[in-house]
Amino acid sequence: MIPFIYASLDKSVYQANAAVLVNGTTVFTVRGGPIQIISIGAVCITANGATATTLQYSADGTDGAATTITGASASLANVTAGTIVASVPGTLATAPAVYANGVGIAGTVGIIVPAGIITNVVATGPTTGTWRQFIRYIPLSPESDVSG
Repeated sequence: MIPFIYASLDKSVYQANAAVLVNGTTVFTVRGGPIQIISIGAVCITANGATATTLQYSADGTDGAATTITGASASLANVTAGTIVASVPGTLATAPAVYANGVGIAGTVGIIVPAGIITNVVATGPTTGTWRQFIRYIPLSPESDVSG
C-alpha cells in the first residue's frame, strides 16, 4: 500500500536548462502509465524578441495519436525575463495565461495523458528568448513517472 500512496502524491519536473521554444520539441516524457496534469507551462529566463510567437502543448501517447492539450497562449512578443506562461482550468482549448509580472494564479487542470511524450506547439517560432518549462502532475498508476 505504501508505494501506491507515494505514487499518488503530486510531483513536479522543472527543466534544468533554459532553451528557446521550438515547435515539436519533446519537453517531457511520461513513462509507466497515465498522469493527470495539474499545471504545465514555462518561465522566461532571457527576454523574447519581437516575433508574435505563441505557446501551447500537445501529448502523443505510445498508444493513440498526438492531441493538443491546451489552446495557444497570447503573443509572447517582447516579453521580459520572469514572464510566466501557465495552463489554466477549462477545456482542452483553453489558452495558457501569460503573466508579465512574474506572478500568476492557475487552478487545478484535469488533463489526463497516457505514457508517451509532451511537446511544444510553437507558432511562428522558434523564440529568441530562452524558457525553462515545468509540469506538476499526479501519477495515475504506481509506475507513472515524468522526466524532462
